Amino acid sequence: MAASLLVLTDFFPAANRALDYAANLAGALHAGLILLHVRRTSLLDAEGFSGAVSGQTQESARVALSRLAEGLSVPAVIEVRQGRVAEVVAQAIKQHQPDLLVLGRPDTEAQPEESVSTASLAILQASPYAMLVLPTHVPHGARPRRLLIALDGEPFHLGQGNQLLAQLFKALHAQLILLHISTHMETAASALDSFTQTGLSANLPPVQSLLLRHSSPAEGILQAADPAQYDIVVLIARPRSILGKLFHRSVTAQVLLQSRLPVLVVPAAG
Repeated sequence: MAASLLVLTDFFPAANRALDYAANLAGALHAGLILLHVRRTSLLDAEGFSGAVSGQTQESARVALSRLAEGLSVPAVIEVRQGRVAEVVAQAIKQHQPDLLVLGRPDTEAQPEESVSTASLAILQASPYAMLVLPTHVPHGARPRRLLIALDGEPFHLGQGNQLLAQLFKALHAQLILLHISTHMETAASALDSFTQTGLSANLPPVQSLLLRHSSPAEGILQAADPAQYDIVVLIARPRSILGKLFHRSVTAQVLLQSRLPVLVVPAAG
């Protein structure tokens, strides 16, 4: 089966940047794109990812998506569906089984974090899936090379996510830097060991490791994720960090909402 990326778009700037980024990744992966527009009829849909309703009719949305697809350098198909964003995306994922979901993060800097609800958080709660979330100021035409991978040092298994990362690292000729945020007197050795056991570093340049001592794992990751040094931050999200009752306070959620870098979230299996 050919590789594919599912791109969530609402014709607003954040989604357009995500589409540009996804097209560059798809070119490296020799993958196609699925452009999905979810028609919402109310601002009360808390799962909206733009914070706005586009006003597009179904037919006008199809025409607009077709124009976007025609301007891409990779093959793309289009879909327009109606409903709640997280539910519609879950249905599309089940139908198409894409390798990765890509979406843009709206500009939420002016809002308190407690009041922000984005599609990325809602989707992770409803159906955890490999997801790339692009911040508002990601450069156009960017293709990542230096990947910062945040690990907690515990063993992990990625299931299908392992194949995705292996393909991505190889296609990008990626340089991998492992980040371990230590809240105690730990070393980065356990994080490096757990990553090496996945086989993801095979046939790549030597993996570097970085240890940062910080009382808050999320704030430590955000501090280290400097756009001047890295292109993407990768999070391995364990079920407990995604499905917790206080999800909005989890490490995954905080990094997704505040990172200056694109965030690739890959759910751990089990």
